[in-house]
Amino acid sequence: MDLLPSADQQDVVRAAADFLAQEMPRDRIRQREAEASSVDAAAWTGCADLGLFGLSVPEELGGAGFGVEEEALLFRELGRHVAPGPFLSTVLAAQLAVAIGDADLVASIVAGKTTVGLAALRAGSTVDEDRVRGDLDLIDAVEAPLVLLLGPAGAALVETGQLGAVQTVPSIDPGVRLATATGVDAPVSAWLPAATRPLYLRGLVLAAALLVGIAEACRDASTEYAKTREQFGRPIGVNQAVKHRCADMAVQAELGMAQLYFAAVSLASGRPDAELQARTAKVVAAHAATVNAASNVQVHGGMGYTWENDAHLFVKRVEVLENLLGGRTEHLAEIVALPAPQ
Repeated sequence: MDLLPSADQQDVVRAAADFLAQEMPRDRIRQREAEASSVDAAAWTGCADLGLFGLSVPEELGGAGFGVEEEALLFRELGRHVAPGPFLSTVLAAQLAVAIGDADLVASIVAGKTTVGLAALRAGSTVDEDRVRGDLDLIDAVEAPLVLLLGPAGAALVETGQLGAVQTVPSIDPGVRLATATGVDAPVSAWLPAATRPLYLRGLVLAAALLVGIAEACRDASTEYAKTREQFGRPIGVNQAVKHRCADMAVQAELGMAQLYFAAVSLASGRPDAELQARTAKVVAAHAATVNAASNVQVHGGMGYTWENDAHLFVKRVEVLENLLGGRTEHLAEIVALPAPQ
């Protein structure tokens, strides 16, 4: 099994990286901290024009016809750039629309005309093919006409206007917008059972990809700083305390990347242990990103604690992503209950 990216896949990654560096630089997150949305409309339209929302949508529906492997590579790059905006929920919603045969919704999402926020059920809340019952946390749902709910049983689309008592709440991450919806008893506008297409597992893989990208970006930022920052006339990277930390960061990033690739291939090929691999990818990637984000602050020293430095953006995004679609404790409990890998 070849887990290395092909030439075509690398071309997709390079095109996305170039666009993100030019149109969605990390400093834009600080500039838009007080804005209602973390991403401006022109940049979002540019993402659509580049085909980022329809990467795995069939060509006959306006997409590029790739698969979850290419999506994982794209989301790894989004993580490296700490890109703001509801990429995860929008891309997954496009897959839901494809699965239920709603060509108009597919076209609208792929064109960037319809954004989809993410909704998470609070304890005691439920969702099925008919209704959402209970309280929700909303992630990047600002101005989004739809929100996506993901769970092991299936995925649901709900009209944002059907949610009750939506209140914005402060976010630790200046690139993420949060809100709550309380007392929800909203009708589900579209439902996709996990047996038909496991969008929850796909979401775990893509969330892991975002975390792997952060782990790699922190590794790169630290090693570059260690080579150029001098103390007493020598780069700080010559000190064991620094270079060993950078080496540990490289190992963490490599572990996350290897498990991510295998999980993506497992899901795409329909392996019987795909759930175990997807949950493991989320756990390994979350650990790698957490360790590397913290180490990146330490390597940068006093500079790493400043608002102007990007180190805090990685730390804060990890806090959001680590708990997205279930935290490490939840996934570890599920992993030990699953059959052994095949």
